[in-house]
Amino acid sequence: MTWALKRQIFYAVVLIVFLLVFGFLIIGPNLNSVATCQDNKQNGNEIGIDCGGSCSRACNFQVDRVSILWARAFQVVPGRYNAVAYLENHNKNTAVNKISYRFRFADKNNVYIGKREGETFIPPSGKFAIFEPAIDFGHSVPIYTTFEFTQNPEWIQVSKEKMDQLQISVSNIVLDDEDTNPVLSATLKNNSLFTIPEVDVVVILYDANRNAVSASRTYLDELAGGENREIGFTWREPLSPQVISKEIIPMYNIFLVELK
Repeated sequence: MTWALKRQIFYAVVLIVFLLVFGFLIIGPNLNSVATCQDNKQNGNEIGIDCGGSCSRACNFQVDRVSILWARAFQVVPGRYNAVAYLENHNKNTAVNKISYRFRFADKNNVYIGKREGETFIPPSGKFAIFEPAIDFGHSVPIYTTFEFTQNPEWIQVSKEKMDQLQISVSNIVLDDEDTNPVLSATLKNNSLFTIPEVDVVVILYDANRNAVSASRTYLDELAGGENREIGFTWREPLSPQVISKEIIPMYNIFLVELK
């Protein structure tokens, strides 16, 4: 083998090594990168870009919109009202950790008389209520109430196992002194091993035609696993028309629930 041929082979080997190293530096990171739920790509077992599959965030096309069934303002005393929006989440295993909302109110002439804004969560699967207390309208009377979410929800998947275990039962519902100073009592029981913090309990009262008569709310700082808790609601004025049925809705953010 001549010296010139050896030199040509040497240069060829050096060029090949250079190309291999250069190619590895360019392609290698893409080949070795692990699919994540924050890389703005649809990879791994994702159903969409950074959503679905093993990602915590659900894809928008996987979920249905929340239904707003009704919104009402209920008089507490003249000039002061509680507002309630009654909604339904049709998505069994998805929830929203935080979302902004707005109530708007108008009088009998459909003249705007005020609004109330806030933040809440959306629990998974089923009907729930958003409650705003002690809204002062002065001499105005809210006849029309509307409710809307003011931002797009970010849906988070909730495990089926957690959903199956988290159960709160309501029993011993008693309404007394309906015609004078109404008082409603009930018993809540946490039938799971999870500790549930910051429980808002909303009660809605209905007449014979299933029209909402009034609503109220109470609060528990915590409901431990297996715990029973007595709760109560009061009204300052008699209830009319006659209350035929009561619906008690425990409201809690499922993302705050944990085993202790």
